[in-house]
Amino acid sequence: MLQKIATLLSEVAQLSASNEQELEALRVKYLSKKGLLNDLMAEFRNVPSDQKREVGMRINELKTALQEKLAELRLNIATTDEDLTDVDLTRTPYPVKLGTRHPLSIVKHEILDIFARLGFAMAEGPEVEDDWHVFGSMNFADDHPARDMQDTFFIEAHPDVILRTHTSSIESRVMENTQPPIRVICPGRVYRNEAISARAHCFFHQVEGLYVDKDVSFTDLKQVLLTFAQEMFGAETKIRLRPSYFPFTEPSAEMDISCNICGGKGCSFCKHTGWVEILGCGMTDPNVLEACGIDSKVYKGYAFGMGVERITNLKYQVKDLRLFSENDVRFLENFMSAN
Repeated sequence: MLQKIATLLSEVAQLSASNEQELEALRVKYLSKKGLLNDLMAEFRNVPSDQKREVGMRINELKTALQEKLAELRLNIATTDEDLTDVDLTRTPYPVKLGTRHPLSIVKHEILDIFARLGFAMAEGPEVEDDWHVFGSMNFADDHPARDMQDTFFIEAHPDVILRTHTSSIESRVMENTQPPIRVICPGRVYRNEAISARAHCFFHQVEGLYVDKDVSFTDLKQVLLTFAQEMFGAETKIRLRPSYFPFTEPSAEMDISCNICGGKGCSFCKHTGWVEILGCGMTDPNVLEACGIDSKVYKGYAFGMGVERITNLKYQVKDLRLFSENDVRFLENFMSAN
């Protein structure tokens, strides 16, 4: 029997198959229930006891050799099926086309990085909010136009639940759960019920900042915003603050920067004024602090907010807001170097 096994081992070493059918025929011949290996196992019962150990080892050796040989043949057939005859293995690989981050993400992260270096921690909140955190805590009157259906998306089944119209709701949640000093920057997507056009969209992105502590002044706010403007748009950038009105700040202002295209000399982009508006700001209204559980007699604060799309337009002169949400690869390819 040992001689029979040796003959089969020599035979196995010479096996070949050019396709799956031939390979399957070999498997059936040697490893199936009616195959040669199974016949050997049947004969093994008649082997004398003193030879069983050696014969058993040789049968296992034959079985392993068969399995390895069939696996080798299967791999060769698979490689041949790929038809590599027309492939030049010395050729330089095809270049892998790199993607890019979205321009809004690029600008948002740049804004967050600047304020992180100024000591602001990032805070986030839900996009589906309640009326209190979006309007009530921010000193909006019950009949304020912003609450109207024309400006706000309401959840039909729950009139008190809305899609947030600004990221100030994050600030109110932070003030409710944190004692001053508070210094946070709040990015996020917001929603307003507006017709979509080149200059407006029903959703956009904001970044708002809040600082609450003792002895906070408007001068502190101005210095932080000047630093931000020069970091974002260049060291030569100038700012100006114009009086304005927001329900949640008093006094309030809108901030302009010197046009980064003409350097303040006047061009069509800045409508020949030399200035471009980028954000709103002001000292946090005492009513807002009190509504959020902070003693306005002890603490003061300032807040500011900007649209990420607005800043992106200024940096890259994107004139149509719809481009930001259309997923046009040709548009996104323009920002590959901005990563």
